[in-house]
Amino acid sequence: MSEVFEGYERQYCELSANLSKKCTAASLLDGEQKRQKFSEIKAGLDDAESLIRKMDLEARSLQPNVKAVLLAKLREYKSDLNNLKSEHKRIASANSNQAARDDLLESGMADAMSVSANQRGRLMMSTERLNQSSDRIKESRRTMLETEELGVSILQDLHQQRQSLLHANDTVFLLLKVPYRLHLLTGKFEGKDERKRLMGKGGRKNK
Repeated sequence: MSEVFEGYERQYCELSANLSKKCTAASLLDGEQKRQKFSEIKAGLDDAESLIRKMDLEARSLQPNVKAVLLAKLREYKSDLNNLKSEHKRIASANSNQAARDDLLESGMADAMSVSANQRGRLMMSTERLNQSSDRIKESRRTMLETEELGVSILQDLHQQRQSLLHANDTVFLLLKVPYRLHLLTGKFEGKDERKRLMGKGGRKNK
């Protein structure tokens, strides 16, 4: 048995066990710790592959009977290395899927926040338009009340003017009747005087 091969073999076995533990630990991590663990596993796989090549070269340089035994071991180590690589890819793929889900979730949250912001903007605009409409309604109502008050005031003024005109008309009518009454009174007085004068003449004739 080659001592060189055995040295490489011990290094590989230790490295393989360490990589297996790191793969298990990486599947339980996330974020920056997981990325760091992936980097360590990738470097360990490169070292393991280098040891496999060195063992292969050493085994092929030995006697045929020894070489056959060592190459059989080497096939087991290559299979073990392939399993470690597959495990690494599986975890990396799961991490990529998780990252994609996280990105999708973040994107969805960003879209939701954007939609929410747009909805808030539209709501604020609607509220502002509603307030403006309310202000216009209040202004119209105030103008209507002012117009109504003005109308009432005008009607009151017209009523007062009508009463004044009626009173003035009555006054004019009374004033117009004064000469007529005076004429009547004057006629009455003149009639009395004329009767008295005639009566006086009649008395004198009888004497």
